Amino acid sequence: MKELTKEILKFSSDRGWGGNHDARSLAISVSLEASELLEHFQWVSAEEAIENDKEAIVDEAADVFIYLLQLANVLNIDLKEAAQQKMKKNEMKYPLPKQTM
Repeated sequence: MKELTKEILKFSSDRGWGGNHDARSLAISVSLEASELLEHFQWVSAEEAIENDKEAIVDEAADVFIYLLQLANVLNIDLKEAAQQKMKKNEMKYPLPKQTM
């Protein structure tokens, strides 16, 4: 992920886009791109959305990921480590149901 983040940052820097890439702006961008992703599923079934708009859905998911990587970079977050820690918290919050015999 570090190499991909470097590539994304270079792409942005080469185009002079770094000026607005503070944590607030990037968090807003994550949300906006997630909303654009969600638009493809509005008023249709998941199956229909995927059948009709798969490429656009992939593009929007990638946009969310790109902005999230940039946000993680600005905040110095290791997303892999953060996800692993969050899963541990989720295990505590949502334990497996007790098996009944």
